[in-house]
Amino acid sequence: MDDITASPEAREARGLVERIYARLNARRPEIDEDERYYGGQHNLTFATEEWLKANGARYSGFSDNWCAVVANAEAERLTPIGIQYRGDDAASRNSVSLKTWDDWLLNEMDSQASAGILASLYARRSYVSVWGTDEAEPTYSWDHASNIEIEYDFANPRLRRAALKTWVDGEMERGILYTPDSVWKWQRRYLKNTSDRDSWSSQARSKASTEGGWEPWQEFGDDTWPLDNPLGVVPVVEVPNRPMLRGEPVSELTIVKPKQNAINLMWAYLFLAADFASMPARVLLGAAPPQRQILDKLGKVIGQVPVTMKDLNERRFAVFSSKDARIAQWDAAKLDVFTDAVSVMVGHIAAQTRTPPTYLVTKTGMSNVNAEGLKASEIGLVKKSIEFQTFATPALKEVLRLGHLVRGNTELAEQTRFASLRWANPEIRSEAQLTDSLTKKRNVGYPFRYLMELDGVSPTDMDRIMQMVEEENAAIFSGAAQAALQGELEADVEPTDGPGTEPADAA
Repeated sequence: MDDITASPEAREARGLVERIYARLNARRPEIDEDERYYGGQHNLTFATEEWLKANGARYSGFSDNWCAVVANAEAERLTPIGIQYRGDDAASRNSVSLKTWDDWLLNEMDSQASAGILASLYARRSYVSVWGTDEAEPTYSWDHASNIEIEYDFANPRLRRAALKTWVDGEMERGILYTPDSVWKWQRRYLKNTSDRDSWSSQARSKASTEGGWEPWQEFGDDTWPLDNPLGVVPVVEVPNRPMLRGEPVSELTIVKPKQNAINLMWAYLFLAADFASMPARVLLGAAPPQRQILDKLGKVIGQVPVTMKDLNERRFAVFSSKDARIAQWDAAKLDVFTDAVSVMVGHIAAQTRTPPTYLVTKTGMSNVNAEGLKASEIGLVKKSIEFQTFATPALKEVLRLGHLVRGNTELAEQTRFASLRWANPEIRSEAQLTDSLTKKRNVGYPFRYLMELDGVSPTDMDRIMQMVEEENAAIFSGAAQAALQGELEADVEPTDGPGTEPADAA
């Protein structure tokens, strides 16, 4: 049997897999750390070695988690709600928008986007892979940053040359290398570090491991290796969080983690101080330690033993014979110095991450603030959300474009490049404020459909609402026409006299 990996193309593909996987494998520890911090699993740091040795284990399970608050505050304001195409024919334009969004709904991308965008915020990036079923329906899969890596063109980083998608399957790690022309399937042995009793998500989690050992993988019934890529383009798209021209995308937790560590340490110090010095400590001066007499059966004193602290605490009474004996005490430690330090650090997190203080509740800074002040405090978060939309919009439009390529509609795929992806308004306003704004815009002359876009109505609901409006207008018109016709009929009928009366003109 011929070695299918002996061809120059196969050797080049294997080399590409190993090079891409090396980058992917190298960043997994950092991604795992960011996920742990988001989930509140923090190691106690910044303490001295002696303090950690004596007290670290007592507080290892505690964390005052602000990382999740920072990431969630932005993620909850990032919701794609539709796409709008250009064109002169409004009916055709709306129909195309609805068909494109149907593919989005078909793949449950509302829920996938919620999890995927959150992953981009704390793990720097996430990915969406696109493929097709036998019925030529596109399938969208939003994937974690520890499972996919893209090889970009070094001369033009906007061009995707290849992509490697990996996942763990028992004791095997599978990998698919996508190039514009081919789809190469690979596999290798994977050191399983979970048990069958662990959750599915734990068993499917890819972790840093050894590299190399990739061999061709053909599923049952496959007789071709590699497969052809009918799309003619790498069907994997990166969704980055604030990518830099000369560097990696940015994690929202990068500047939070050091302060998070310091906050946890302050709490540990506070707990320790509360344990040892939160109550006044009394001390006996000018007297020997109290003694308790030992009596025999006849009541004769035969010795003395020191009174234990347990006896003093429980009996709360002791007699001292020395005339110089006196009681002094050490006051309880002031614990507010620790909580004040925590409040300052939480305020720094709010300022540096542009998270409104209302999300990071502190004692100072947001008391007696009116509605306008609260709205102004959210400007930073709103602008940061819009900044994310700027980078995510081209990526998600590319996903929808690939979906049209799966269906074989190249013309619509080209039109998707120039479409506008719609996002829910990241600025949170009350119903009264929103209604007032929309009413004023309506009075100025804004179209009703555009006002629905500002209201965050999805293309599906927008079409349904417009149909309801047309039905109501038709019913109103029909009722008005019926009333007018009835009025005309009544006007044409001559009045008649009642029985036993003469005609009106007889008088």
